[in-house]
Amino acid sequence: MNIIESFRLDGRVALVTGAGKGIGEGIAVGLAEAGADLALVARTQADLERVAERIRALGRQALVVPCDVADVAAIPAAVGRVTDAYGRIDILVNGAGIQRRMTVLEATVEGWEEVINTNLRSVYFMTQAAGKVMVGRRRGKVISIASMTAYRGFHMISPYGISKASIANFPKYLAVEWAPYNIQANAVAPGWITTPMTAQMGEDRIRWVCEHVPQAKFGTPRDVVLGVQCVTGDGEIVNGGARVVKHVAGFDLVRGQAYQVKATLDGRSAESNVTAQGANQVVTLTLPGN
Repeated sequence: MNIIESFRLDGRVALVTGAGKGIGEGIAVGLAEAGADLALVARTQADLERVAERIRALGRQALVVPCDVADVAAIPAAVGRVTDAYGRIDILVNGAGIQRRMTVLEATVEGWEEVINTNLRSVYFMTQAAGKVMVGRRRGKVISIASMTAYRGFHMISPYGISKASIANFPKYLAVEWAPYNIQANAVAPGWITTPMTAQMGEDRIRWVCEHVPQAKFGTPRDVVLGVQCVTGDGEIVNGGARVVKHVAGFDLVRGQAYQVKATLDGRSAESNVTAQGANQVVTLTLPGN
Protein backbone atom coordinates (compact mmCIF):
# COMPACT_ATOMS: atom_id res chain seq x y z
CA MET A 1 0.00 0.00 0.00
CA ASN A 2 1.46 3.38 -1.01
CA ILE A 3 1.09 6.49 1.12
CA ILE A 4 -1.86 7.88 -0.85
CA GLU A 5 -3.78 4.61 -0.68
CA SER A 6 -3.26 4.45 3.08
CA PHE A 7 -5.53 7.48 3.47
CA ARG A 8 -8.38 5.96 1.46
CA LEU A 9 -11.50 5.03 3.43
CA ASP A 10 -13.24 2.69 1.01
CA GLY A 11 -15.55 0.30 2.83
CA ARG A 12 -15.44 2.33 6.07
CA VAL A 13 -18.44 3.84 7.84
CA ALA A 14 -18.07 7.26 9.46
CA LEU A 15 -20.54 8.77 11.92
CA VAL A 16 -20.29 12.57 12.03
CA THR A 17 -22.20 14.72 14.53
CA GLY A 18 -22.90 18.34 13.74
CA ALA A 19 -22.96 17.23 10.10
CA GLY A 20 -25.68 19.63 8.96
CA LYS A 21 -23.45 22.66 8.42
CA GLY A 22 -20.07 24.27 8.97
CA ILE A 23 -17.08 22.17 9.97
CA GLY A 24 -19.17 19.02 10.43
CA GLU A 25 -20.53 19.25 6.90
CA GLY A 26 -17.07 19.83 5.49
CA ILE A 27 -15.68 16.81 7.32
CA ALA A 28 -18.55 14.57 6.23
CA VAL A 29 -18.12 15.47 2.57
CA GLY A 30 -14.34 15.13 2.81
CA LEU A 31 -14.59 11.63 4.30
CA ALA A 32 -17.00 10.66 1.52
CA GLU A 33 -14.49 11.91 -1.05
CA ALA A 34 -11.97 9.56 0.57
CA GLY A 35 -14.38 6.65 0.06
CA ALA A 36 -16.32 6.38 3.33
CA ASP A 37 -20.06 5.90 3.68
CA LEU A 38 -21.61 8.38 6.11
CA ALA A 39 -24.07 8.53 8.97
CA LEU A 40 -25.04 12.18 9.38
CA VAL A 41 -26.24 13.34 12.80
CA ALA A 42 -27.61 16.80 13.64
CA ARG A 43 -30.80 18.44 14.86
CA THR A 44 -32.19 19.79 11.58
CA GLN A 45 -33.34 17.19 9.04
CA ALA A 46 -33.42 19.66 6.12
CA ASP A 47 -29.73 20.46 6.64
CA LEU A 48 -28.88 16.76 6.84
CA GLU A 49 -30.80 15.96 3.65
CA ARG A 50 -28.89 18.66 1.78
CA VAL A 51 -25.54 17.29 2.94
CA ALA A 52 -26.67 13.73 2.17
CA GLU A 53 -27.36 14.73 -1.43
CA ARG A 54 -23.81 16.08 -1.72
CA ILE A 55 -22.43 12.78 -0.47
CA ARG A 56 -24.65 10.62 -2.68
CA ALA A 57 -23.54 12.66 -5.67
CA LEU A 58 -20.03 11.36 -4.89
CA GLY A 59 -21.28 7.79 -5.19
CA ARG A 60 -21.25 7.13 -1.44
CA GLN A 61 -24.08 6.15 0.91
CA ALA A 62 -25.48 8.69 3.37
CA LEU A 63 -27.78 7.87 6.27
CA VAL A 64 -29.69 10.81 7.79
CA VAL A 65 -30.13 10.55 11.57
CA PRO A 66 -31.87 13.58 13.10
CA CYS A 67 -30.86 13.79 16.76
CA ASP A 68 -30.20 16.48 19.35
CA VAL A 69 -27.01 15.08 20.86
CA ALA A 70 -27.41 17.39 23.87
CA ASP A 71 -30.12 14.93 24.91
CA VAL A 72 -27.80 12.08 25.87
CA ALA A 73 -30.77 9.75 26.35
CA ALA A 74 -31.37 9.93 22.57
CA ILE A 75 -27.81 8.93 21.64
CA PRO A 76 -28.05 5.11 21.96
CA ALA A 77 -31.04 5.02 19.61
CA ALA A 78 -29.23 7.19 17.07
CA VAL A 79 -26.19 4.90 17.15
CA GLY A 80 -28.52 1.92 16.86
CA ARG A 81 -29.94 3.30 13.63
CA VAL A 82 -26.42 3.50 12.22
CA THR A 83 -25.52 -0.07 13.14
CA ASP A 84 -28.88 -1.33 11.86
CA ALA A 85 -28.17 0.30 8.49
CA TYR A 86 -24.44 -0.39 8.12
CA GLY A 87 -23.59 -3.07 10.68
CA ARG A 88 -20.49 -1.20 11.82
CA ILE A 89 -18.95 2.13 12.79
CA ASP A 90 -15.30 2.59 11.86
CA ILE A 91 -14.91 6.33 12.44
CA LEU A 92 -16.61 8.71 14.85
CA VAL A 93 -16.22 12.46 14.41
CA ASN A 94 -17.63 14.50 17.29
CA GLY A 95 -18.32 17.77 15.50
CA ALA A 96 -21.47 19.13 17.15
CA GLY A 97 -20.98 22.40 18.99
CA ILE A 98 -22.57 25.71 19.92
CA GLN A 99 -21.35 28.97 21.40
CA ARG A 100 -23.22 31.38 23.65
CA ARG A 101 -21.63 34.68 24.61
CA MET A 102 -21.69 35.43 28.34
CA THR A 103 -19.31 36.80 30.93
CA VAL A 104 -18.53 34.78 34.03
CA LEU A 105 -20.40 37.32 36.16
CA GLU A 106 -23.48 37.23 33.94
CA ALA A 107 -23.57 33.50 33.16
CA THR A 108 -26.67 31.52 34.08
CA VAL A 109 -26.97 27.84 34.90
CA GLU A 110 -29.21 27.44 31.87
CA GLY A 111 -26.67 29.08 29.53
CA TRP A 112 -23.81 27.05 30.99
CA GLU A 113 -25.70 23.77 30.66
CA GLU A 114 -26.79 24.50 27.10
CA VAL A 115 -23.17 24.83 25.99
CA ILE A 116 -21.74 22.02 28.12
CA ASN A 117 -24.50 19.56 27.24
CA THR A 118 -24.07 20.12 23.50
CA ASN A 119 -20.30 20.50 23.34
CA LEU A 120 -19.03 18.15 26.04
CA ARG A 121 -21.61 15.72 27.43
CA SER A 122 -22.61 14.74 23.91
CA VAL A 123 -19.00 14.00 23.00
CA TYR A 124 -18.49 11.77 26.02
CA PHE A 125 -21.67 9.76 25.65
CA MET A 126 -21.64 9.59 21.84
CA THR A 127 -18.11 8.23 22.12
CA GLN A 128 -19.30 5.73 24.71
CA ALA A 129 -22.14 4.50 22.49
CA ALA A 130 -20.11 4.30 19.28
CA GLY A 131 -17.16 2.93 21.21
CA LYS A 132 -19.12 -0.12 22.27
CA VAL A 133 -19.51 -0.97 18.58
CA MET A 134 -15.81 -0.35 17.89
CA VAL A 135 -14.64 -2.36 20.92
CA GLY A 136 -16.70 -5.31 19.71
CA ARG A 137 -14.95 -5.16 16.34
CA ARG A 138 -11.55 -4.30 17.88
CA ARG A 139 -11.03 -1.42 15.49
CA GLY A 140 -11.93 2.26 15.27
CA LYS A 141 -10.98 5.91 15.11
CA VAL A 142 -12.43 8.66 17.32
CA ILE A 143 -11.81 12.27 16.33
CA SER A 144 -13.25 15.14 18.38
CA ILE A 145 -13.28 18.75 17.23
CA ALA A 146 -11.73 20.98 19.88
CA SER A 147 -10.71 24.61 19.27
CA MET A 148 -7.87 27.04 19.74
CA THR A 149 -9.98 28.36 22.65
CA ALA A 150 -8.77 25.27 24.50
CA TYR A 151 -5.31 26.87 24.65
CA ARG A 152 -5.94 30.57 25.24
CA GLY A 153 -8.63 32.80 26.68
CA PHE A 154 -11.11 35.07 24.92
CA HIS A 155 -13.79 37.44 26.18
CA MET A 156 -17.31 36.20 26.94
CA ILE A 157 -16.99 32.56 25.81
CA SER A 158 -15.66 30.79 28.89
CA PRO A 159 -18.20 27.91 28.83
CA TYR A 160 -17.29 27.26 25.20
CA GLY A 161 -13.56 27.38 25.89
CA ILE A 162 -13.89 25.13 28.93
CA SER A 163 -15.85 22.58 26.91
CA LYS A 164 -13.24 22.62 24.14
CA ALA A 165 -10.34 22.30 26.59
CA SER A 166 -11.99 19.19 27.98
CA ILE A 167 -12.47 17.80 24.47
CA ALA A 168 -8.80 18.42 23.72
CA ASN A 169 -7.82 16.32 26.74
CA PHE A 170 -10.39 13.54 26.35
CA PRO A 171 -8.41 11.60 23.68
CA LYS A 172 -5.53 11.06 26.14
CA TYR A 173 -7.79 9.01 28.37
CA LEU A 174 -9.48 7.21 25.50
CA ALA A 175 -6.11 6.29 24.04
CA VAL A 176 -5.03 4.63 27.28
CA GLU A 177 -8.29 2.74 27.86
CA TRP A 178 -8.96 1.66 24.29
CA ALA A 179 -5.47 0.94 22.95
CA PRO A 180 -5.94 -2.80 23.68
CA TYR A 181 -8.92 -2.73 21.28
CA ASN A 182 -6.96 -1.15 18.41
CA ILE A 183 -8.91 2.12 18.72
CA GLN A 184 -7.11 5.43 18.26
CA ALA A 185 -8.40 8.75 19.59
CA ASN A 186 -7.35 12.26 18.61
CA ALA A 187 -8.60 15.84 18.72
CA VAL A 188 -8.30 18.51 16.05
CA ALA A 189 -8.21 22.12 17.29
CA PRO A 190 -9.05 24.57 14.48
CA GLY A 191 -8.45 28.28 14.60
CA TRP A 192 -10.77 30.83 13.00
CA ILE A 193 -12.91 29.02 10.40
CA THR A 194 -15.63 30.43 8.15
CA THR A 195 -18.85 28.80 9.42
CA PRO A 196 -22.41 29.90 10.23
CA MET A 197 -21.17 30.45 13.81
CA THR A 198 -18.37 32.85 12.85
CA ALA A 199 -20.62 34.50 10.24
CA GLN A 200 -22.45 36.11 13.16
CA MET A 201 -19.35 38.10 14.10
CA GLY A 202 -19.46 41.82 13.43
CA GLU A 203 -17.18 43.57 10.94
CA ASP A 204 -14.93 44.96 13.67
CA ARG A 205 -14.38 41.53 15.16
CA ILE A 206 -13.68 39.99 11.74
CA ARG A 207 -11.16 42.74 11.05
CA TRP A 208 -9.49 42.10 14.40
CA VAL A 209 -9.15 38.40 13.61
CA CYS A 210 -7.59 39.06 10.22
CA GLU A 211 -5.10 41.46 11.79
CA HIS A 212 -4.01 38.77 14.27
CA VAL A 213 -3.75 35.83 11.88
CA PRO A 214 -0.49 35.49 9.90
CA GLN A 215 -2.32 34.76 6.63
CA ALA A 216 -4.79 37.59 7.36
CA LYS A 217 -7.85 35.46 6.63
CA PHE A 218 -10.20 32.85 8.07
CA GLY A 219 -9.69 29.19 7.29
CA THR A 220 -12.36 27.02 5.69
CA PRO A 221 -13.98 23.73 6.74
CA ARG A 222 -11.88 22.16 4.00
CA ASP A 223 -8.75 23.03 5.98
CA VAL A 224 -10.09 21.10 8.96
CA VAL A 225 -10.89 18.07 6.79
CA LEU A 226 -7.19 17.67 6.02
CA GLY A 227 -6.37 17.46 9.73
CA VAL A 228 -9.12 14.91 10.33
CA GLN A 229 -8.12 12.70 7.42
CA CYS A 230 -4.57 12.47 8.77
CA VAL A 231 -5.92 10.40 11.67
CA THR A 232 -8.68 8.34 10.02
CA GLY A 233 -6.90 6.14 7.47
CA ASP A 234 -4.51 3.23 7.80
CA GLY A 235 -1.65 5.69 7.37
CA GLU A 236 -1.89 6.95 10.96
CA ILE A 237 1.24 5.91 12.84
CA VAL A 238 1.08 8.45 15.69
CA ASN A 239 0.00 6.73 18.89
CA GLY A 240 -3.51 7.81 19.82
CA GLY A 241 -3.54 10.45 22.51
CA ALA A 242 -0.34 12.22 21.45
CA ARG A 243 -1.01 15.91 20.91
CA VAL A 244 -0.28 16.81 17.31
CA VAL A 245 -1.39 20.41 16.89
CA LYS A 246 -1.97 22.21 13.63
CA HIS A 247 -3.41 25.68 14.13
CA VAL A 248 -5.54 26.12 11.03
CA ALA A 249 -5.61 29.80 9.97
CA GLY A 250 -3.04 30.77 12.60
CA PHE A 251 -3.21 31.46 16.30
CA ASP A 252 -3.54 35.09 17.23
CA LEU A 253 -0.01 36.05 16.13
CA VAL A 254 0.87 39.72 15.66
CA ARG A 255 3.18 40.60 12.79
CA GLY A 256 6.56 41.82 14.01
CA GLN A 257 6.10 40.44 17.50
CA ALA A 258 8.60 37.93 18.92
CA TYR A 259 7.43 34.49 20.05
CA GLN A 260 9.05 31.49 21.66
CA VAL A 261 8.08 28.26 19.90
CA LYS A 262 8.56 25.01 21.80
CA ALA A 263 7.74 21.40 20.95
CA THR A 264 7.76 18.47 23.33
CA LEU A 265 7.18 14.79 22.56
CA ASP A 266 8.02 11.69 24.60
CA GLY A 267 10.26 13.63 26.96
CA ARG A 268 12.25 15.31 24.18
CA SER A 269 11.95 19.03 23.52
CA ALA A 270 13.22 21.77 21.23
CA GLU A 271 12.56 25.50 21.12
CA SER A 272 13.30 28.57 19.03
CA ASN A 273 12.69 32.32 19.19
CA VAL A 274 10.95 33.67 16.10
CA THR A 275 9.41 36.91 14.89
CA ALA A 276 6.02 36.69 13.18
CA GLN A 277 6.47 37.66 9.52
CA GLY A 278 2.97 37.08 8.14
CA ALA A 279 1.69 34.69 5.52
CA ASN A 280 3.06 31.17 5.06
CA GLN A 281 5.55 31.33 7.89
CA VAL A 282 6.80 27.90 8.89
CA VAL A 283 8.92 27.15 11.94
CA THR A 284 10.72 23.81 11.91
CA LEU A 285 11.96 22.31 15.16
CA THR A 286 14.10 19.16 15.26
CA LEU A 287 13.68 17.06 18.37
CA PRO A 288 16.78 15.38 19.83
CA GLY A 289 17.20 11.91 18.40
CA ASN A 290 15.28 12.66 15.18
